[in-house]
Amino acid sequence: MRKDDDEAPDHRLVAANDNGVVTGPPDMDVEAALTCIAEAMGRHIARQHIRARTAANDNPPWVTEGE
Repeated sequence: MRKDDDEAPDHRLVAANDNGVVTGPPDMDVEAALTCIAEAMGRHIARQHIRARTAANDNPPWVTEGE
């Protein structure tokens, strides 16, 4: 390309994913993969709730006179 040439080459923009269009079914079981991901997310959320929980009776302890 010369300095006085204003036209860009046709091949300057090439898609990063140039694998083409996939029209066939996937090679893996999508439902099984989604179930595995959902189970992992559920375990993660459950762990967060367990760490954040407080006692059912979160009142301050009774202070009796003489202590």
